[in-house]
Amino acid sequence: MSEQVTRRKFLRGLLLGSGATLLAACGGQQAATPAATAVPASAATAAAPAAAATAPAVVSQTGSGVNITYWGSFSGNLGEAEQAMVQMFNESQQDVQVTYQFQGSYEETAQKFTAALQARTIPDVILLSDVWWFGFYVGEAITALDELATGAGMDFADFEPVLLNEGVRQNKHYWIPFARSTPLFYYNKDLFAAAGLPDRAPATWAEFAEWAPKLTKTDGSTMTQAAFVHPNGASYIAWLFQGVTWQFGGTYSKPDFTMTLDDANTMRAAQFYADTANKEKWALLSADINKEFVGGTAATMMASTGALAGIIANTEGKFQVGTGFLPLEQEGGPFGCCTGGAGLAIPSGAPAEKQQAAMQFIKYVTDTEPAAIWAQRTGYMPVRKSSKESQTMQAFFAENPNFKVAVDQLPKTRAQDAARVFVRNGDQIIGRGLERVIVKQEAVETVFKEVNAELTTAAKPILDDLKAIEG
Repeated sequence: MSEQVTRRKFLRGLLLGSGATLLAACGGQQAATPAATAVPASAATAAAPAAAATAPAVVSQTGSGVNITYWGSFSGNLGEAEQAMVQMFNESQQDVQVTYQFQGSYEETAQKFTAALQARTIPDVILLSDVWWFGFYVGEAITALDELATGAGMDFADFEPVLLNEGVRQNKHYWIPFARSTPLFYYNKDLFAAAGLPDRAPATWAEFAEWAPKLTKTDGSTMTQAAFVHPNGASYIAWLFQGVTWQFGGTYSKPDFTMTLDDANTMRAAQFYADTANKEKWALLSADINKEFVGGTAATMMASTGALAGIIANTEGKFQVGTGFLPLEQEGGPFGCCTGGAGLAIPSGAPAEKQQAAMQFIKYVTDTEPAAIWAQRTGYMPVRKSSKESQTMQAFFAENPNFKVAVDQLPKTRAQDAARVFVRNGDQIIGRGLERVIVKQEAVETVFKEVNAELTTAAKPILDDLKAIEG
């Protein structure tokens, strides 16, 4: 199989297979506009503080400035922060100017990038989520970044290893961490206090099951306040359920792409999810868990750390928000929490000067001080060790302990199973299965055996493509 045929098959399959379901970003922000919108840096909607870091001059034989295009995926407060980062970079130097273009959700960005590759109208740097970068790597649509990073003076040793290593294939870096997250356990401190509960996240799901009746309210047969809220299949339930499978001793898959959704412990975790909504009746299923939590309909939720700044802003004057580590299944059991979010990549085939300029932008926004500013504005984790350890960030953590929880939890996390992040549409396949179990109350064993078979079939072309490019 030639490289050109492999890439064409990948792009055709991506266009056909990714359009059915559009998901919300891991930060919990819905896409506000369906079409790409060019935003001049001077029009960024959030004021950008001056950053001490400056972008090194791009190598240019002509000595003139280089203009590049950045495709982003955030709206709401995250979009404002993203645009502010572009403005900070543009104001820090004169050699490279970045034009920001909003493309929609992670999925919409991936679809538009696929179409752009076919039309040969690609951006110069792009934000790709944890479930999309690998597909473009397999399609040879993004470039190895090591030589560019060396030229820019980027220090990979300063990045958090658990985040950086996820973007490595065959000892080369293809995806640089930027908006990286983990799930957190969010709780409404006011509702906990009213229920006489401790001001902390539950240590175990067993403990929370004891607390849940005190947090649940009904009006006849209608639940007016849920103890917990699950996202539906279109809102990353498979991402949040990943950690729960590990807590119960299960997995989605093995590293060699052998699917394990039919593992007894994985199915036991799914049954737990179903029981919270149908048997125990203290959890609900929603398309927008942040809305349920902020509105007080749900007392707790698991959600991205990237949503933290927005949630705190939206609950100001309503109630106090608490965050904690994800619960264990039971005391002494395994901890389960995965990483998530998005990173930055550079498309293959762009002129060398454009790629060098794009790397200057990546280096800047992930550098010590800008990365700290980004983390403070959003809730995403600082991706560099020097950012986390900086005096500025430590002072911020002291004043805002909720923001430190994900950083403290990070050493206990691990990368997601291949079934969700490497298999095309794996997230949707798992999510639809969970919806069948929770909403339609179908038998877990029947559903998950079918899901396991579907994932196995979906993995085959990925393995074929990997063999073609990696041997």
